[in-house]
Amino acid sequence: MNKTLIHNAIIVNEGERYKGFVVIEDDRISKIGRGEAPALLLNEGIEIHDAEGAYLLPGCIDDQVHFRDPGLTHKADMATESRAAVAGGVTSFMDMPNTIPQTITLEALEDKHRRAEEVSVANYSFYIGATNDNIDTLLACDYSKVPGVKLFLGASTGNMLVDNNEALNRIFAEVPTLIAIHSEDEDIIRRNKEEMIARYGEDVPVEEHPNIRSVEACYKSTEKAVEMAKKHNARLHVLHISTAKEMELLSNLPLEDKKITAEVCAHHLWWTADDHATLGTRIKWNPAIKSDADRKALRQALNDGVIDIVATDHAPHLLSEKEGGAIKATSGAPLVQYSLPMMLELADQGIFSVEQVVDFMAHRVAKLFHIEERGYIREGYFADLTIVKPSTPYTVKDEDVLSRCGWTPLVGTTLNNKVVATYVNGVKAYDNGVINDSCRGKALKYTI
Repeated sequence: MNKTLIHNAIIVNEGERYKGFVVIEDDRISKIGRGEAPALLLNEGIEIHDAEGAYLLPGCIDDQVHFRDPGLTHKADMATESRAAVAGGVTSFMDMPNTIPQTITLEALEDKHRRAEEVSVANYSFYIGATNDNIDTLLACDYSKVPGVKLFLGASTGNMLVDNNEALNRIFAEVPTLIAIHSEDEDIIRRNKEEMIARYGEDVPVEEHPNIRSVEACYKSTEKAVEMAKKHNARLHVLHISTAKEMELLSNLPLEDKKITAEVCAHHLWWTADDHATLGTRIKWNPAIKSDADRKALRQALNDGVIDIVATDHAPHLLSEKEGGAIKATSGAPLVQYSLPMMLELADQGIFSVEQVVDFMAHRVAKLFHIEERGYIREGYFADLTIVKPSTPYTVKDEDVLSRCGWTPLVGTTLNNKVVATYVNGVKAYDNGVINDSCRGKALKYTI
């Protein structure tokens, strides 16, 4: 039996913060204690990790990443991106289906699981993608291994737009699991794009991106999805919500009572549309980063329980693919390595508390998706843990990025909370800049 003691830590878990220790036996947490670790444990000859007063948090669970594997591995793959994840305190991920081939068959789903079992340092699972004609596949899927069905109501990378009303109604009426949506109205986007090209030609400035993928485009699409979910009593999860106006469509009911939930991404809480002037296409995402008023509303909605969880939409592209403006540059950026430090930075600013950040990025993700035995520091649960040293300033550099794409929109930013170690199923996967490449994650399991 492998046994590890993490002591002298500030444990932040389930709304509490206290000095304590954790004992790990093999892949599970066997004991949690308050105060100093007993001398007997310190003298037992087991592996000891002195946290030196740093935070000990449950590992983050990111419900939306694009690890680009298979088919787009020139810019990322499961091996590189899972390494970036654990370096950022993210111990589990849910990967999106717009790869090559798209994850729209049971065979493609199994191929991804086999690949992750071979190379992923973090725990893993994969959405199955909806199309206009794969309802039978969706109904045959084993949702104890799959977080949900990904539905593109706006075209994105991979062009998996579902726009057939009969197909949409069947998906909402018959699929027995969570339906996660990319929500932007394609007709509105197309009209806005045509107007911008008429004004500027093909080189539309990136500053116009939020006007192409507008508030109206987001609201109209989400409104339609919410109406459909209510009509069919379906579980709807709105990914990367980006506008103040969409808050009208959501509620602040307790999470366990909600059928309609929402995620906000770290970048929509961090930047505003004005930052395009200095950062350009490095912060070009779909949906677009919007106004300061939208950012304030998203932060408030998260505080109020209207928005439920925080993720990244980690989407690596080569910098050469980010060249151009609002039309030509690809949308998306790598963020999984820095999302937890970003959120803790916002906690330092008084926008959230550290306890809330843990709730948004671990507890509530596990609760929303019904993930078994993860997301909390609890005896008997898997030992997915991260140690973060507060008040430790460092400047983010492109050369520190572990994602294959090799850059970050945070370049030059000073962060003050540093991930120093991450445990995945009781194995130290990351330790002060060093990845344990022998560590392998496990497939997430869901209660259905």
